[in-house]
Amino acid sequence: MHTSPKKVQRTFYKSNKPLLPNKRLMEAGEQSALANQEAAVKSERYVNDGFGDYKSLESTDRYDQCAFNTTVNCVLLQSTYVDPDSVDETIVRDMQWTDHLDPIFVSNYEMDPVLSWQYFGSTKGTLRRFPTLRWPSYSGLSPSALFDYRLNPWFVEAATSAKDIVIIADFSIALSDFKLSLVRATTLAALDTLGANDFVNVLSLESSNYEIVPCFKEIIVQANEKNLRDLRSAVAQSKFAGSSNFTGALARAFDILHKFNRTGQGSQCNQAILIITDGPFGPYKEILQHNKPHMPVRVFTYLIGKDDSNAADMNWIACNNKGYFEHIEDQRNLREKVLNYVLVMARPLIMYQTDHPVYWSPVYLASKVDNLKATDTIDGRLMTTVSAPVFDRRNHSERAANLLGVVGMDVYIDDLKKLVPAYKLGANGYSFILDNNGHVLYHPDFRPTQSDSVRPQYKTVDLSEIELPDVDTNNNTLLLELRREMIEQREGETTLKVKNHLDNMRRVSTRKYKYFYHSIEDTPYSLGIALPESYGMYELLGEEEIKLTQFNITEYFKGKNWKVHPDWVYCEYNYGNEHNFKTPEDRVLHFLSRTKRPGWKWMSLRSRMPQREPGTSQVYNTWRKEKDSHYCDKNLLQSLVFDALVTDSLEKQTSQISKVDKQVPYPRKYFELLLQRICQGHHMFGVTLTFIATRSGLLRWRDHGTANNRGPEPHFSETNKKAIDEVWYKRAIDQHNIEPESFVFSVPFNSGYFDFFDTGKCPFDKKKSKLLDFVTGAGLDRPLITATHAMFVENKGHRAAAAVVGIQFQHSSIASHFINITSACTGITGCKKTCASDDLDCYVLDNNGFIIISEQSHHTGQFFGQTDGTIMDSLVQDGIYKKITIVDNQGACHSGIEPGTDSASSLRPFQPVVWLVRWLLGRLAWLAVETNIYHVLFPDWIQAQNEVRHFSTDPIYSEYDSDLGPDEFVPDQGEKTTDQSDKPMTDSSADDQGSSGNDYKDMPPHPPLYVPSMKNAEYFSPVYNRTQPGITRTCRKSVDLYVLQPNRLNMSGSFNPLKGKLTNCHATGCERPFSVQKIPHSNLILLVVDTLCPCGSKQLSIEPQEVRMATDESGQPVYNCQDQNMFRRRTGKCINYHPEY
Repeated sequence: MHTSPKKVQRTFYKSNKPLLPNKRLMEAGEQSALANQEAAVKSERYVNDGFGDYKSLESTDRYDQCAFNTTVNCVLLQSTYVDPDSVDETIVRDMQWTDHLDPIFVSNYEMDPVLSWQYFGSTKGTLRRFPTLRWPSYSGLSPSALFDYRLNPWFVEAATSAKDIVIIADFSIALSDFKLSLVRATTLAALDTLGANDFVNVLSLESSNYEIVPCFKEIIVQANEKNLRDLRSAVAQSKFAGSSNFTGALARAFDILHKFNRTGQGSQCNQAILIITDGPFGPYKEILQHNKPHMPVRVFTYLIGKDDSNAADMNWIACNNKGYFEHIEDQRNLREKVLNYVLVMARPLIMYQTDHPVYWSPVYLASKVDNLKATDTIDGRLMTTVSAPVFDRRNHSERAANLLGVVGMDVYIDDLKKLVPAYKLGANGYSFILDNNGHVLYHPDFRPTQSDSVRPQYKTVDLSEIELPDVDTNNNTLLLELRREMIEQREGETTLKVKNHLDNMRRVSTRKYKYFYHSIEDTPYSLGIALPESYGMYELLGEEEIKLTQFNITEYFKGKNWKVHPDWVYCEYNYGNEHNFKTPEDRVLHFLSRTKRPGWKWMSLRSRMPQREPGTSQVYNTWRKEKDSHYCDKNLLQSLVFDALVTDSLEKQTSQISKVDKQVPYPRKYFELLLQRICQGHHMFGVTLTFIATRSGLLRWRDHGTANNRGPEPHFSETNKKAIDEVWYKRAIDQHNIEPESFVFSVPFNSGYFDFFDTGKCPFDKKKSKLLDFVTGAGLDRPLITATHAMFVENKGHRAAAAVVGIQFQHSSIASHFINITSACTGITGCKKTCASDDLDCYVLDNNGFIIISEQSHHTGQFFGQTDGTIMDSLVQDGIYKKITIVDNQGACHSGIEPGTDSASSLRPFQPVVWLVRWLLGRLAWLAVETNIYHVLFPDWIQAQNEVRHFSTDPIYSEYDSDLGPDEFVPDQGEKTTDQSDKPMTDSSADDQGSSGNDYKDMPPHPPLYVPSMKNAEYFSPVYNRTQPGITRTCRKSVDLYVLQPNRLNMSGSFNPLKGKLTNCHATGCERPFSVQKIPHSNLILLVVDTLCPCGSKQLSIEPQEVRMATDESGQPVYNCQDQNMFRRRTGKCINYHPEY
């Protein structure tokens, strides 16, 4: 049986190491400040002095191969303090007492070298970070490009308990442009201090419409990325010319907070109102006095502009409501002044000094310079940060509640994944982690990046958005129950049938999963494990006990024709910088040789650092692991050795395995028999490669023939070395569940199309028959067919996947055999039509509707619906294929670019040139077709082109470039594409009237997005652009994918084709018959279509298209309003009151 989720959870908790070193840093910080409170101020070495001792720097994969030093840390100052002459005594004192954290940083690293970045950030703007990076890594970043860590969730959320915030901002046109820019900048800075555990809304003083986002009327919304993005967009554009009502906005703010507090909504902790204006007016004192006895709402005030005539009133409002007053005259220190409200709200927590809440941040992408860079990077690593507050315990002349700062430690998401080894979950099994808000920390379908950009709002992907139940979207009760129980950190299990997409959302399958879930102690997370119910509940336990083995185990790892899974940890040294290996295979061989040495210990559990005895003040640098200390997954490594022993036959010549040894244990015997069968067909089908991938991550292969047959593409082993994580492995396992004896065949997508344009060889002959290219093999030597077959082991009625075996062979070879067979008329009297006839088109399709073989070689790898969407629709109606709609809730679309408008051209000036080249290539190919015999053989294809020209005279670029990005212009294709009903038709009259290109007048506009410009850059904080809002926007996409229904074909018998026909598809009343037959022991079908009736043919697209949401009167998507009630759980203890503060 698979490892139980509860056992996995215990393993996860035992290895959940950041909590202890983080606690040590926190305690050391408080003790260091207390011990050095009387120390004299002395000169301090600043980071911009440089670091010259580069010989002491080292590098490791742990820190992205950056040069670093593990004996000291570096100090970074925010841009306010870049001039040493301007640093006040408080900053210097902070730098002095935090210098004593160095030994703790070093000790933590030595005790647990797999830790990532450690840091301490003070409230004054000094950040100590360990280890020290070579400073030129930051040299390309100007001070304005460095991200203020104090606005990062790991700092703000650890500093105080959760909070409900209503911001009242004056966006009146009566304000000067300077004041209005300050109002916006202050509001945006305040929004930056909020995290997913907080709730917020922004009100203006406009008497007729207080809420700047109408969708958020009379509510506060969770401060997640989606809602904050809408608020920031509205703040950047808000301006009103009507009458102002300060007291009305203030009363509305109190009403909202009171309603949420009374009904148990919101954070149920701190509540505050932030007032940002150049002065109050109206009977505001009565409003404050009326609400003061009813609820503990703090009020913070920010006076905007240089005029201080209203300072006394603003100060009175704040001081009489347990708040804080700030005068913001200009941009200087604006963020520091806004941050003060957080420090005030933290005072009750600091005064009690008993609880240090531990905060786990949402997942985020970090670059080599970590949190210091203003934007997420496409090549960054996913991580989370665990942080805790550091209190001031020093004795002051007056009792004070000061927050010294926050300690933090980064945790790579990859490290969390390793705690739930993928090999224990098997093929198509997976794990995921959910936080208290229902957002995933990791999941196999979590996609934070897209091509060259970071997806917007990737930090708040909900479980309900990423799991796709195979039910009506309005009836996902079981999924929501799973989500709720995981949020509540319960233990349980459930069963769901879900849709799974593969190959960049080109293929689809459905599986029934068994979900197990359990809480992860001392974190806001729950761990979930999903296993395929039909074949994933058992695992194969096959290991070679290395210590008892009498032979040299490295003998089974000879040669270069093998690889291991590059992401799995078989064995590794704790100090990676002490041992360097060029490849994962070198590391495996190294540890295999070490296992035979005397005194070898497996160290299968990662050792934890020793606990400090309570009440002691021992120094933390008294224990260090040996530099050769290591970790090994004993089960995985011994399974690898066992698989190497079983698959050793692949390294032998065919003659060596011609006779199978009867004493060889199963499944090796089965594998060798299968290998013999493959080798016998080597010359017949042009086999170029045989391979096997096992459940332990081992990949073995043998090349056949010369390298010239493969072309310039990388070798199979370079792009397919992740064993059970490869698509062909997953598909073979699924196919075995459908038909155990079958193979899965596949070809690269659009390989015939690209072969035509890459080689310049015409995909059909001009003078001879349409079959010539397959008979001669012209132009199709390069595409290879991959065939895979899953190997299962069965015992006592239970079965488990052991491996997937596969071959690659030349497409031209198998295609020519197909043509020869289907062109013959064997055993049939009076046979008049074969696939060689001009009256028939013959196709071999796979289980997802992609063309494996066609008489026109450029169809190879193309989705059949693009070739003949009319027939594809008929196959769906007849139940041969099932159409499955996949909704991508993580879609990303380019901002401000509407399909069919000229806005795309303005952003990509050379795009029209690209279109022109593609159009010319397409027209030349079309002309070649139009002037030869093909015109006579296929009148229906020509008719389809005529119909398109009837609707539009524009070139159809999509026919010549099927891989257009979402930002590229795709002209309307009339009735050519089936999903055009979801899109508005182009208004041709607009062109006659000289339209600027906006043909979609009836479509509701997208929510306005704020794109920073030079004019407003002065108040646009770098944090606002963390997910590059000017490049992409969030959107929902949908695509129809197809999967074969083999039971429908099996009903007609093994050798009886299923027949159908198209009727009423032409004015002449002719019919177009077709037949479908299952190809035994494969995922393929044979489709034969009669071409005599010139039925029009449409095209079906499998490119995801944006789903246009219904919008309200303001243009906001309606679903944003509906998503505010998703269940969540409050975390941590709420400390929001102290009698002195």
